[in-house]
Amino acid sequence: MLRSVATVGGWTMASRILGFARDMLIAAKLGAGPVADAFFVALKLPNLFRRLFGEGAFNAAFVPAFAGTYAAEGARQARDLANSLAGLMTIWLSSLVILGVIFMPQVLFVLAPGFVGEAVRFPLAVELTRITFPYLLFICLTALVSGVLNGMDRFGAAAAAPVLFNLMAMAALFGLTPFVATPGHALAWGVMASGIAQLALVLVAARSAGMAINPLSRPRLTPAVRGVLRRMLPGLVGAGVTQLNLAIDVVIASLLPAGAVSFLYYADRVAQLPLGVIGAAVGTALLPLLSRQLRSGQRLSAHRSQNRAIELSLAFALPAAFAMAVAAVPIVSALFERGAFGAAAAHATAMTLVAYAIGLPAFVLVKALTPGFFARGDTATPVKVGFGIVLLNLMLNLALTPILAHVGIALATSVAAWVNVGVLGWLLVRRRVLVLDRRLRRVVPRLLLAAGAMALVLAGLQLALFPLAGGWARLFALAFLVGTGMAAYFGAAHLVGGLDLREAARMLRRRR
Repeated sequence: MLRSVATVGGWTMASRILGFARDMLIAAKLGAGPVADAFFVALKLPNLFRRLFGEGAFNAAFVPAFAGTYAAEGARQARDLANSLAGLMTIWLSSLVILGVIFMPQVLFVLAPGFVGEAVRFPLAVELTRITFPYLLFICLTALVSGVLNGMDRFGAAAAAPVLFNLMAMAALFGLTPFVATPGHALAWGVMASGIAQLALVLVAARSAGMAINPLSRPRLTPAVRGVLRRMLPGLVGAGVTQLNLAIDVVIASLLPAGAVSFLYYADRVAQLPLGVIGAAVGTALLPLLSRQLRSGQRLSAHRSQNRAIELSLAFALPAAFAMAVAAVPIVSALFERGAFGAAAAHATAMTLVAYAIGLPAFVLVKALTPGFFARGDTATPVKVGFGIVLLNLMLNLALTPILAHVGIALATSVAAWVNVGVLGWLLVRRRVLVLDRRLRRVVPRLLLAAGAMALVLAGLQLALFPLAGGWARLFALAFLVGTGMAAYFGAAHLVGGLDLREAARMLRRRR
């Protein structure tokens, strides 16, 4: 699992670094004004549907079924299952894209009511979202083919695909801006084109692995396909609950003064680095592993895998959360404060990042806990929990936003995430499918101690560095801050027994 996490996490890290480069360009060109707000809404909508139809719900039902079929019945039966589902997904999502493009003003009337009636933001958001919306068809098919590769323990191409998103967005921003109405239009076209490129990449990788997938296959409703769809339904509702949570944040942010949507976007992009690198990597690697272990009757191995996934999640999420909370202002200032993105926008974004940092370990832990349900065929329980979390998030938003504005939206999300972790963990423990082993109970306090020591180092170092750094020099200061923080954390964790760096190196080198 550690090798798989390292593969997924390494590619995700590359994608996130390129994503920062992309967001730095967007901040410099668009700032936090009306065009930026409109583009971020245009990007948010297809991503909401992508997470709804292409990732959480579908992966929860499809990856265990594919991995089990591949192991028990062979490649041909697994390929037939994947092709039937690809054909179904193409028909359904193509219809959704056509309806979405036609009725986009009505969709944005619900998703971004604060834009309605504005002379700039609403028509621009409608136009940009019509360009980006077909992206969801290509990226959902990419998620399906990625699930095939993950089920075969081939994680590289699927993890590398998002790199193309960032490269093509930056290329479009540079190359298309002179030929379209705004930089937002150039970015929107880059997003749409990147979906085609990502799908092509994973299709080629699947064919090379001997598992050719045809999205235009005629679907057949075999018992296996019906089983996936049946298990997918509660997961789809659950994913819908999660995306409803995110949609609520956008709706409330659109009612705030111009810039609030952008502040939340930029802060979320920073918070997504550890969430994508470790949270998504752990969830991606753990689900097929648990599915195979449980199907083979290896319950003790599954128990150990779940504990190690939690340990890995906390080993990286805790220092990231402490670092973002302590050094939010230098991070945002170094990454985004230039061009149209001024000091006031940087400070507003930094305060939002602090609020997200509070919930960062919870966001990552959810990725490590939900495979415990999905691998056992239980996609309904996270749905029931999710409904309560949506209501809690809505109530917290209504309570905190009048006081803290956009920061209240981020804080509500963090608090709701911790409640989600608590309930999911309690249910797994109650069912006796999760028992925190001695190693995990011993390691977690030591990881907290190491993260606290790192935070003290960062607090002192930024006071010495950043008052003297200006312009692009802040990036070098930030790089030094990050490097020193990592050295302080891993050194302290090794000394107090929270991490054994030699053991990790041996595990990464070990041959299959």
